[in-house]
Amino acid sequence: MEDSCKHALTLPLTPESKYVLFSDCHRGDGRADDNFLKNEFLYLAALRYYKHSGFTYVELGDGDELWENRSLEKIRQMHPHSFEMLARYQQEDCLHLVYGNHDMVKKDADYCRKYFGCRAYPGILLKDSLGQKDLFLTHGHQAGVMNSTFWKVNRFLVRYLWKNLELLGVPDPTSAAKNNTRKEHTERRLADWAAAHGMILIAGHTHRPMTGSAESPFFNTGSCVHPAGVSGIEIENRCMTLVKWSLGTRSDQAVFVKREELGGRVCLDEF
Repeated sequence: MEDSCKHALTLPLTPESKYVLFSDCHRGDGRADDNFLKNEFLYLAALRYYKHSGFTYVELGDGDELWENRSLEKIRQMHPHSFEMLARYQQEDCLHLVYGNHDMVKKDADYCRKYFGCRAYPGILLKDSLGQKDLFLTHGHQAGVMNSTFWKVNRFLVRYLWKNLELLGVPDPTSAAKNNTRKEHTERRLADWAAAHGMILIAGHTHRPMTGSAESPFFNTGSCVHPAGVSGIEIENRCMTLVKWSLGTRSDQAVFVKREELGGRVCLDEF
C-alpha cells in the first residue's frame, strides 16, 4: 500500500470538483463467464448521466477481466459502446484509471495507452484544497500478498483451474470478493491502514459497497457485476455519496434505469 501511495497520481479536490468512482467492472469477452455483460446497460446509463453532469470518471481497478481472458482486444470488440464512452471521457481529460490485481497488465503504460489513451496508476491521491483530509483511491488488492506480490500465481490458478470449476458452481476460495472470511480480513486491513495514515481510503476489490466514518475512514465502491445492479461513489462539493444504479418499474409498468443513494452523504468536514 505504501508503494501505491508513493507512486499515486495527484489530483485536486475542491468544492467544485466532481468525481465518480466505479471499480470491478470485470469486462469480459462475452462468454458465459462475462459477469459484466448483464449490467453493461446500467453502466452505460450511469456514465452518460455523469458525462452530462460534468463528472470526471475514475475506475479503481479490475475494469477488465484479464485473468480469465488473455486479450484486451477481444474484450474491446465485445463491449464497443463501453470503450467508446470511456474514449469520450478521455477526449476531455476526464478519465483516470487505477489498475487492480485482475488488470495488473495495465501497469505497462504503453499497453494501457493503446486501448485507453492514458496510463493507469497504482493509486490516486485527491488533495483537499481546504486542508481537511486527503482521499487516497486505490483498488485494495494490496491488503493480500497473493493478489499483490504473487498475483501471477493467482492469475494462473484462476485462468486454468477456478475459471472452469466456477462454471460448475464451485466458487474460487482465494477470492476476497467470493469468500466472506477473506473479504472481512481484507476490509479490516484497509480500514486500519487508513486510520493509521490519517487518510480517507476508497477502494474496491471486495465488491462490498461500504460507507466510512471518522472512526473507520474506509469506503468501498462495490462493483459493476452484482446481480442487483451497479454501485459506485460520487464525490461532489467535498462530500461522498454511495449510489446504486438498477432497474425500476413505473406505475404504467414501464421499466427504467434508476439511481438511488445507499445512505446519506458523508463530507470531509466530518473527519
